[in-house]
Amino acid sequence: MADTPDLTLNPRNRRALWCSVALGAAGAGLAAVRLAHGAGFPDPAAAVGLLLAVLGPVCLYAATARVNADAHGLRSWTLLRRRNMPWSDVADLRTYVQYGRNQEIHRVSVLLRDGRTRRLPLPISVSSADRTVFDAKLHALRALHRRHGGPEASHVPVLTYRTVGHGSAVSWVLCVLLLTGAGLAAWFVPVATSQERAWAASVPCTAGTPAPESGECRSTRSAVIAGTEVGRGKRNSWLFFADGRPLERLGVSKEGARGFHPGDGVELTLWRGRVREVTGEHHEWREHFTGGGDVAVIAAGCALAAGYPGARILLRGRGGRRLPDDEVLPSALPFAAALAGTAVWLLPLCHLHPTDPLGSPATLMWAGSGTVATLGMFAWAWHTTRVRTPGDAPGPGDEPSHGAAERFLAARFLDHTDYNPNGFGTHVVLGGGPPAVTPHPGPGRFAARQIPVERLTVTRVRRVRGSDGDAVRRDWHVAELDDAGTPVRLAAAPDDLARIIRELERSHGPHHAGRARP
Repeated sequence: MADTPDLTLNPRNRRALWCSVALGAAGAGLAAVRLAHGAGFPDPAAAVGLLLAVLGPVCLYAATARVNADAHGLRSWTLLRRRNMPWSDVADLRTYVQYGRNQEIHRVSVLLRDGRTRRLPLPISVSSADRTVFDAKLHALRALHRRHGGPEASHVPVLTYRTVGHGSAVSWVLCVLLLTGAGLAAWFVPVATSQERAWAASVPCTAGTPAPESGECRSTRSAVIAGTEVGRGKRNSWLFFADGRPLERLGVSKEGARGFHPGDGVELTLWRGRVREVTGEHHEWREHFTGGGDVAVIAAGCALAAGYPGARILLRGRGGRRLPDDEVLPSALPFAAALAGTAVWLLPLCHLHPTDPLGSPATLMWAGSGTVATLGMFAWAWHTTRVRTPGDAPGPGDEPSHGAAERFLAARFLDHTDYNPNGFGTHVVLGGGPPAVTPHPGPGRFAARQIPVERLTVTRVRRVRGSDGDAVRRDWHVAELDDAGTPVRLAAAPDDLARIIRELERSHGPHHAGRARP
């Protein structure tokens, strides 16, 4: 093996970063001088200085980052931390994909022998323009690792949001926050129900009502509308009263503000120290009470919403026990469908019976039948999201031949070839002629390109990896083919992929039948 040179990685545009650091220091000095001389906000000079002062440490962190790789291992330097990782402790070097607002950020993730991971500050790719440079530096690091260590994977693992090894911190945070919201809403259900019932049971106050109990009965006051203000967008709408009696203004809905006009005589209904109703000759406004049923629906909705990130955590834990870190996990959408089906019966039950959902035989039957349906839906989701082993093929009688009717199967060649230029193909057509790639699901072979089956040899069939891209569905499998010495990947649903491979094998003829078998 040829000697592999040492590698030192420094940030690109290092001079520009140091200039930004200098500007940040100057901005901090400017802000300090302006504030020391009594300039307050919004002073433009002080604001610009503080902005530069905030950007300065960020640029300083980027400018001081450095990574060195040699025969002894990896060493990384940042402003806050230094790491030394011998090659004997490094199990593999992978691509870790972070997702920004409109771009993908590629970084190098180091897998250690003890299972921990570390991300290198360099190299880093923030756009497709510098992706080639990033890949070249990563391959150089992996070459050093192969020479002085022992990588676990022969290919470059790519960790995306769909793969096992990407992590589930965001899902955990969402799940905890939603469950916390569900608990708080459930705690407030009795309070909201009690208030709603107290309002419905309240009666008008009388002259003999004791003062301590006057807040629990309804009292009325006469007033005259002095003006109205209809808020735009999400702004509040207001009613203004003449002479500020019995209050200066009252927040109402937009419809309530439109229904009254200056000079209208109205009657205000007060309960528990607040105006609850405004009644006029032609219009009436009543404050909306958030009842116990509404709050119970919010609590149940938050709990159901927490089920989706919980399902993602479950699938990651289920697949993480036996799948490589770069393999794509099954989709959690079947669990989302089960949660939506549960919402169909659970939310109406919570709205109609917020405090005692099992208090009658009818509601008990409702909840029992809904629970059975939910268990069935979740059992279906669990079965649907199982990890299928590549190579499971349909029965031999299900295969087409050249004389059979055309059958279009959703499949994609993931690499540019003469029969799949620029990845134009979305389907493979079998039957009615030689296998071909088409950009449509049929009928007919318009724009089809014949697959040169005599050149293809199936080397293996595997599950989808992060390096296959997001265009490949999670439940598909990938066949790795040898196209006259060029590696080619074909992705399709497991059963469809098995049918395509069998047809390729059939089209090879008896002399090539053994070569095309995975």
